[in-house]
Amino acid sequence: MSKRMKPQSLDRDRSRLKKAAKRRRAWSNAKIAVGTLVAAFFAILFLMPIVLTITNSFMSSSEISSNYGMVFATTSSGGKVYIAEKVNLKFIPDMVSFSQYITVLFKSPEYLLKFWNSVILVGPIVIFQLTVATLASYGFARYRGRLREIIFFLYIILMLMPYQVTLVPNYLVSDWLNILDTRWAIWLPGIFSPFAVFLLTKFMRRIPISGIEAAQIDGAGEWQVFTKVCFPLCKGAIASAAILVFIDYWNMVEQPLILLSDSEMHPLSEFLSKINSGEIGLAFAVATIYMIPGLLVFLYGEEYLVDGITYQGGIKG
Repeated sequence: MSKRMKPQSLDRDRSRLKKAAKRRRAWSNAKIAVGTLVAAFFAILFLMPIVLTITNSFMSSSEISSNYGMVFATTSSGGKVYIAEKVNLKFIPDMVSFSQYITVLFKSPEYLLKFWNSVILVGPIVIFQLTVATLASYGFARYRGRLREIIFFLYIILMLMPYQVTLVPNYLVSDWLNILDTRWAIWLPGIFSPFAVFLLTKFMRRIPISGIEAAQIDGAGEWQVFTKVCFPLCKGAIASAAILVFIDYWNMVEQPLILLSDSEMHPLSEFLSKINSGEIGLAFAVATIYMIPGLLVFLYGEEYLVDGITYQGGIKG
């Protein structure tokens, strides 16, 4: 009798195991679905301002004023007015118009001038900051000692400080060097910023010492070790640092406002920080144009950014 019951009990156990496996799969699928919905919700939420800016840039000035003019309205004394009506957020314009872009690109050269001011200010900072950072980080990674640790610790402290804390010292040093109200007042603090040094130093420390020793056994000097071993392995990290530095300085506002008194030298980010009621429509078009370089840099360098952050160092075969 017990022998006859064994197959039945085995069948029941198998059935229970199958049901438990189905419940686990259903629960896992439910968690994935919920996670996907939550991620999609936040993705749409974060993309809404970008989509709103791009679509509203194709609205006419009258349509933009009728929808958002009350937000920027001021009293006769220059103060803000109380908004009694609801702001009408529109993602689709009633009629597509390119008048804002025509004004920005052709009728008003001021905006293009400020755009090129941004390029002129940011380009040298990215190039020379990475040049200084690669050389400095190689020295920090290769040589050990108490003095090196103290200097690197000071780099970390400077990196943790917000720019507003170092703004007054930068102003005083720029005034002492007689570079105030020149682009050098923006370039020099940016070129010697500690962020890229910190990032690349942490990356170079992960490079196996065996690869460096093998190059030295083959007769390579320090410069050859740097150019033939360390630099090729750090291309992903350098690209990551370049993207982050570009985005950081592309959006700078405080530096040009304090260190450059001539408004014709200010970047486009400074204009976007003080939109007035007479330029509401142009602000959407200018903001759209201003987003293009950052988006292109990120989309083109996304692979390098991920590789530079996740790669742990080592010689790839």
